[in-house]
Amino acid sequence: MEYKDYYTLLGVAKGASQEEVGKAFKKLARKYHPDLNPDNPEAEAKFKEINEAYEVLKDPEKRKLYDSLGPNWKDGQNFQPPPGFENFQFRSGGFGGEGFSDFFETIFGGAGGFGGGGSYGGGRFGGDPFGRTMRSRGHDAEVRLNLTMEEAYRGGRKTLTLQEQVRGADGRPQMQSKTLEVNIPSGIKDGAKIRLAGQGSPGMGGGPAGDLLLQVTIAEHPLFRLEGVNVIYDLRLAPWEAVLGCTVRIPTLDGPVDMNIPAGVSSGQKLRLAGKGLGKGESQGDQFVRMVIRSPKNLTDKERQLWQELAAISSFQAR
Repeated sequence: MEYKDYYTLLGVAKGASQEEVGKAFKKLARKYHPDLNPDNPEAEAKFKEINEAYEVLKDPEKRKLYDSLGPNWKDGQNFQPPPGFENFQFRSGGFGGEGFSDFFETIFGGAGGFGGGGSYGGGRFGGDPFGRTMRSRGHDAEVRLNLTMEEAYRGGRKTLTLQEQVRGADGRPQMQSKTLEVNIPSGIKDGAKIRLAGQGSPGMGGGPAGDLLLQVTIAEHPLFRLEGVNVIYDLRLAPWEAVLGCTVRIPTLDGPVDMNIPAGVSSGQKLRLAGKGLGKGESQGDQFVRMVIRSPKNLTDKERQLWQELAAISSFQAR
């Protein structure tokens, strides 16, 4: 089993605040994102590592457990869950079979969450006053399905591993693993639910099992943010690029594209890439590229002189 120092991976101290962790992650994610480093397997591997570290350190509960176990995490594997522990624990594998390190998988069970399925068999065992077994449908269970924006955009098959509570041969509740193949619709939105019929809590007395509901949660992205079904990307431009226009390679959820930036754009102005957002058909969103003009801070004497000459001869009025 592999232990990774997530603080070292993000370049922060163990006592770093959540804000410091977030800033460090975004800085490294921009540096190593695969769209900005095409055909660079080392950058892709580094990107996966810092993503893994951020998934733990951004979550107070996971971070607390990680901090308490640290390199001695193996000693914590035999802990017993407290009373009231929910039916389903959930772990999801990536579309390409990619996952977290052995340490992360063992301690946290991968990316996922908990659902409210109640207790085994719909939350009750028993029968009628004459000792006959009552036939009843099992309860529905709900778990969180974490997706990246790319996964939500593209869709595809995804492997889920559930830890399900069942009744053992001795009549006592016990946990067993169940692996499911789920088809994620392309363009699925944040908050959407996928129903898996018959995969919830078992029924009683031969009754049918309940359903399993997967509630989609789309994770934060280092390059994009969501506004409904639209994807927003901030493009940093030098002043001369904004004035003269240029061609820039823009990352999208469908891969990088070349975009022509017209001359004379202003900070805050948005250009649209149609059909590059979430959703499907007529309801599919777009990607908007927002201009962010950056000014140089440290000028040489020659640069300062040229800017002053430009200011003296320019007829442009900003206010």
